[in-house]
Amino acid sequence: MNDGVNGVALTVFIIFFLAVTVVGFMAARWRKAENEHSLDEWGLGGRSFGTWVTWFLLGGDLYTAYTFVAVPAAIYAAGAAGFFAVPYTILVYPLIFTFLPRLWSVSHKHGYVTTSDFVRGRFGSKGLSLAVAVTGILATMPYIALQLVGIQAVLDVMGVGGGENTNWFVKDLPLLIAFGVLAAYTYSSGLRAPALIAFVKDTLIYIVIAVAIIYIPIKLGGFDEVFGAASEKYTAAKAGALVPAEAGQWTYATLALGSALALFMYPHSITATLSSRSREVIRRNTTILPLYSLMLGLLALLGFMAIAAGVKVTNPQLAIPQLFEDMFPSWFAGVAFAAIGIGALVPAAIMSIAAANLFTRNIYKDFLKPDATPAQETKVSKLVSLLVKVGALIFVLTMDKTVAINFQLLGGIWILQTFPALVGGLFTRWFHRWALLAGWAVGMLYGTLAAYGVASPTQKHFGGSAKEIPGIGEIGYIGLTAFVLNVVVTVVLTFVLKALKAPDGVDETVASDYTADAGDPGVAVELPPATAGAGH
Repeated sequence: MNDGVNGVALTVFIIFFLAVTVVGFMAARWRKAENEHSLDEWGLGGRSFGTWVTWFLLGGDLYTAYTFVAVPAAIYAAGAAGFFAVPYTILVYPLIFTFLPRLWSVSHKHGYVTTSDFVRGRFGSKGLSLAVAVTGILATMPYIALQLVGIQAVLDVMGVGGGENTNWFVKDLPLLIAFGVLAAYTYSSGLRAPALIAFVKDTLIYIVIAVAIIYIPIKLGGFDEVFGAASEKYTAAKAGALVPAEAGQWTYATLALGSALALFMYPHSITATLSSRSREVIRRNTTILPLYSLMLGLLALLGFMAIAAGVKVTNPQLAIPQLFEDMFPSWFAGVAFAAIGIGALVPAAIMSIAAANLFTRNIYKDFLKPDATPAQETKVSKLVSLLVKVGALIFVLTMDKTVAINFQLLGGIWILQTFPALVGGLFTRWFHRWALLAGWAVGMLYGTLAAYGVASPTQKHFGGSAKEIPGIGEIGYIGLTAFVLNVVVTVVLTFVLKALKAPDGVDETVASDYTADAGDPGVAVELPPATAGAGH
């Protein structure tokens, strides 16, 4: 790793960063509505985005800077087991094709802004809605922190901030500036800012990966050399492999399946989805989003290339930024670093908006101020979005990075436990609200305790997300095991509670709500006149 500052790369990075900052603030004027003081406008972009805007927004939301850094870092450290991210992003799209259009329709019909809004309306339960909201906020916070970790990794490789002995303020000043800019334009422009910036972010990432997948192997002597070097390293270290070992296949499969089920339970995924202007936009996006999975597969190969290039880092998260620093001319390394840095800003903005919307609609309005006006909701959501980002920043600056990663592992386990209430509720009203709440509690408790008991060579607790599956004896993803327990408890208690004729809550939806489109009569949320009929 270079000791000095890479001036050329840093200059290119700053130019791109300034450009997206301008775009972020200009976004406030993009598709400006007559009434800006509502969560529909600030938190969902007026529910007006067409196919391409939604595609870039969802891509920018799901394929984050941490994905850019962590997936090839997993390959670099552990071999092909890290490729689980590729099949899970393939599995997820047929899955969401079945339920996201239904969620969009019922949300558009009733003006739902969050998944908890839907759960409350479907099951008539503020308690279940609160459980979903709190889970979403808890799972999102460390996710935002990891985006800041991605920016920090790039800054470290560029030599910005000095060494470990540098004054903490000087060392973290670049990250503080990036955070301040992110907070300012998110507060000002809401979801419109990451929607516009996503165009820049995704274009840069596609360019960087296309160049890297051709240029780096040529410099290293071809893919034969790349895979050969990786195989030698794994054999010598007796850790990792080019092909997952048979003993790890259950872990690989359950982690891929569990991650696929969990991905669109995250609040930021739903926020980006509900910003679309029609259910047809959602259906189109589920068919073209797999293009990002192709990109992800190529991205993962960079982990093998880092090994072949002789990259030596104590923290695997620095492997890919260091590979770019070593292999690319300084100016293009700056472009690559900008892609990662901007790749952190887009999802961090959407995540903070999603968490703020959950707090405002399902905690503040439901429990603290039921008579809150749309303007008051918007104001509270803006303030909470700032607090969420401040919390993530404190998390990054004061805690060891492994803590953030541990909490992110827990976040995936936790958010999966909201699947029965959300996806189940989109197709049936059979589940009892109290049974769903009990199943959620059991899944959360088991998942947390099981993850706490996993040790690694460097950690006594929360050392991974896989553990022996009770009754099977194979090692599998804790989140999926917790989910199965959740479903079993929910089904059994539903039978019991229905037999006891326990009060079932009021369903404010009807069957036709789940197939309604924006132009249908009686749809509560209409598009602003300025955006109606706009092109994709």
